[in-house]
Amino acid sequence: MTQTQVNNPDKRMILVCCGTGCLANGSGPVYEAFCHALEGNDQFEVETFAKATGCNGLCEKGPLVKILPDDITYCHVKEEDVSEIVEQTLLKGELVNRLLYRDPATKQYYRSHHDTNFYKKQHKVALRNIGEIDPTAVQDYLDRDGYRALKKAVKTMTPGEVVEEVLKAGLRGRGGGGFPTGLKWKACASTDDPQRYVICNGDEGDPGAFMDRSILEGDPHTVIEGMIICAYAIGASAGYIYVRDEYDLAVKNLICAIEKAKKCGYLGKNILESDLSFDIEIVRGGGAFVCGEETALINSIQGNVGEPWDKYVFPTEKGLWGHPTVINNVETWANVPVIVNFGAEKFASIGTEGSKGTKVFSLVGKVVNTGLVEVPMGTTLREIIFDIGGGIQNGRKFKAVQTGGPSGGCIPENLLDLPVDFDNLSQAGSMMGSGGLIVMDDRTCMVEVARYYVNFLASESCGKCVPCREGISLLLEILTRICEGKGTMEDLDLLESMSSTIQQAALCALGRTAPNPVLSTLKYFRDEYLEHINNHRCPSGVCKDLTEFYIDPELCTGCGRCRRNCPADAITGEKKKTHVIEISKCIKCGECINNCKFQAVKVK
Repeated sequence: MTQTQVNNPDKRMILVCCGTGCLANGSGPVYEAFCHALEGNDQFEVETFAKATGCNGLCEKGPLVKILPDDITYCHVKEEDVSEIVEQTLLKGELVNRLLYRDPATKQYYRSHHDTNFYKKQHKVALRNIGEIDPTAVQDYLDRDGYRALKKAVKTMTPGEVVEEVLKAGLRGRGGGGFPTGLKWKACASTDDPQRYVICNGDEGDPGAFMDRSILEGDPHTVIEGMIICAYAIGASAGYIYVRDEYDLAVKNLICAIEKAKKCGYLGKNILESDLSFDIEIVRGGGAFVCGEETALINSIQGNVGEPWDKYVFPTEKGLWGHPTVINNVETWANVPVIVNFGAEKFASIGTEGSKGTKVFSLVGKVVNTGLVEVPMGTTLREIIFDIGGGIQNGRKFKAVQTGGPSGGCIPENLLDLPVDFDNLSQAGSMMGSGGLIVMDDRTCMVEVARYYVNFLASESCGKCVPCREGISLLLEILTRICEGKGTMEDLDLLESMSSTIQQAALCALGRTAPNPVLSTLKYFRDEYLEHINNHRCPSGVCKDLTEFYIDPELCTGCGRCRRNCPADAITGEKKKTHVIEISKCIKCGECINNCKFQAVKVK
């Protein structure tokens, strides 16, 4: 699936990544510096101008600057580098080598980001425009087939044909549940109620997840277009985009996009001179994790407490204000224009039998290349973490990867070749979730990981049902005891029995999936639980009550890194001689073991 390129060989574009990550690293002043340097400058052979784009994905190397059509990518660009780039690259045609991407493993420099391992195995569908366009410029979106799918649907297809196309494409909801999108649309369209609603779920609450945020920031029109196509297909007249309140840039760009879509005739009355009338309103969420669940989200939009209801009646029958409602998440909507534009068969040719298309992941944690990636369904965890992600930081050993957010599971090393799709992850005791991938190394305590996520879920429970409210709190108490060295073997049985009860009895998906971190770590890392309980020892040196560090004299080179990085001055030793940890001073922060390149610091 290719897109009409906005690149013009008669013009040169400086694309500055201004997604949230790069902005936090100073890309705003970089963009302003380019605008200032280019303004009124007539020295260039071709017209040259700068654009602020959304996230390019390789967050680890930001701020990123791309120069087109030269296909040059510069990393870690600072405001003071702009004059050098203008002088050397734009005027003389020479590369600024120190700013090129350098592969962490091979130390090779790359002129273009397209040639790097991070991008080679990616397949951009939902992210097809991000990093390539100015999200506030509707013309940029139009130049890359924007609103072409809407025109095709409204002018050449019946509403039923649009629904069937989405069904044939096999698109499943990217928000976590994986429910077939076409079935949801068909159920809503078949109701007798003439008032129907379309909702975009942008309440992305998983720790470490920023997929939806990046799409809303970098390509808001694709979400709007997807929602309008759905409105045409199901006969809806109003839509809502529910966005986390913290996503200021996403809201800003959405407001701009909605205004420009209205001016272009894509929103409002008689869209494209048809009978379709549809408007979109933005609702800012209050930050409650449970509002990512669709019925809780509906309650929140209505001005009620964000609590879920039992789905004996689905939102497609009675949703917002009691009327039929289709809810899909941001990434799902971003796929819809592609399906209508290029056809269901083209989309369904990507992915696996039960999971069609691609999936966007936020790849974070102890991985070399953190960032935003999009790969075909069925790509293995090993390919994502080691080929695209570049492997584990600081040469440490891979231990596990958490998929699916706080309610997901921890997958061990022996399952690294697992093809990632909805069904395979569920069978492994985890879930797709919205697409967070948190990579962990051998310095990670899996009991503490389970405790951390259960603590998060306990604090985010709405408290409406007893199994979730009381059950998750009980899981947290048990895990805390084990991390403090006060656990018993009976606690393991209680963890498993309580988890089973919560899974069966909790009202909504938050409660039913909350035990996943516990059950997956018990399944794959039971030996660590046993070490905590039987030997009162944390093998990873994380749980302070069960940890004592020492330095192996046979491995210590006396480099002094551990001593220099110890905040408690608990390490003594002369240069090139064995160092020693004074236990009475040690605060067990782990800085010594984290900074030792020779793995001489050990856990007793």
